[in-house]
Amino acid sequence: MSTLEPERGTGTGTLVEPTPQVSHGDGDHERFAHYVQKDKIMASALDGTPVVALCGKVWVPGRDPKKYPVCPMCKEIYESMGSGGDDGKGKGGDKK
Repeated sequence: MSTLEPERGTGTGTLVEPTPQVSHGDGDHERFAHYVQKDKIMASALDGTPVVALCGKVWVPGRDPKKYPVCPMCKEIYESMGSGGDDGKGKGGDKK
């Protein structure tokens, strides 16, 4: 065995995790307000981490969601979630 090759079963490795695709473009898919968990929005505002909408879109929020229509896919998923035993408030999402 060569001294340059590591022995099998020893040493360390590097775990490579996929990086989420963060949107920065201004295409049609960017022109909607999306539903996201409130705690995730707060975390994103504090440290700039990307959020994941109900429809699966991943991005760092930065625009006023009140200026855009609600994403049809997010709305459909949100409405299909039901009340979950509460009074209908906070059913798992918030516009962003």
